[in-house]
Amino acid sequence: MVAETVYPHIVKAAGEPARLERHPRTRVAQIVMDYTEYGWSPDEIQRQHPYLSLAEIHSSLAYYFDHTEEIEREIEAEWEAAQRLEQRTPPPPFLARLRALKRRHANAAVS
Repeated sequence: MVAETVYPHIVKAAGEPARLERHPRTRVAQIVMDYTEYGWSPDEIQRQHPYLSLAEIHSSLAYYFDHTEEIEREIEAEWEAAQRLEQRTPPPPFLARLRALKRRHANAAVS
């Protein structure tokens, strides 16, 4: 008999990302990115996101360690989508003005 692993606080619908039950807009992958990319401990994640309980954070990390490939594919797909969007979206006017100002200063320094 195979026992199914249960992750308290996590809901996973077929074809959907794993999410927190109490905060359905918070995906497990978001918590994992705080852990892997920022190097935050569960306590630091809770300090940065006080609406999360330590139990939700630990359950999310447990889900990640048992489903690493799934979560990493989700993170990679999100990263690629953000890169495509960034390439299609023109820079905000403020950033364009800063870049032009930087070019003028660089040209003035060369002259």
